[in-house]
Amino acid sequence: MARKPNQCWDLRVVPRILEIRERRVILDSDLAKIYGVPTFRFNEAVKRNRNRFPADFMFRLTPREFQFLTSQNAMSKTGRGGRRTLPYAFTEHGAVMAANVLRSPRAVQMSVFVVRAFVRMRAALADTRDLAAKLAALEKELKERLDVQEAAIVDILQRIMDVIDPPALPEPPPKKIGFAVKEQRAVYSP
Repeated sequence: MARKPNQCWDLRVVPRILEIRERRVILDSDLAKIYGVPTFRFNEAVKRNRNRFPADFMFRLTPREFQFLTSQNAMSKTGRGGRRTLPYAFTEHGAVMAANVLRSPRAVQMSVFVVRAFVRMRAALADTRDLAAKLAALEKELKERLDVQEAAIVDILQRIMDVIDPPALPEPPPKKIGFAVKEQRAVYSP
């Protein structure tokens, strides 16, 4: 079955969406590739229109975040022909705003695919959270059942141990020393 061009682009965009600082973002270099411009030109356009990108639309990665991405992904290290500056991370709204800043027909067309990819990620996350909630409820129910069954098993094992190794019988009282007369007492009258 042949894929539609839209599905093809959706599949290319979704893997580029990362989760950084508990937000789903796409890096400037990936967004530049999608929009069909060089990364440095993309970043120039963003810098010229910085007032259109508040903190919830775009942020710059810290050196530690960038180092983590470099070690986790196939990104070239600094000084080896790769990036010399820290990348920008764009949220869904920032990616759309970047397409508006670029004003090229390709950027506008591709922004639709970027938004669809973010929507797909959001739906997948919602499904995952729903599944996690159901699993947590199931785990709680099983623990409650196991607690009841565990108490019954412990009671059965205690009874079996009592049969195998019964508790010691109490020792009989010690016998009195001497002899005892077993006659009835005589009744004396005064």
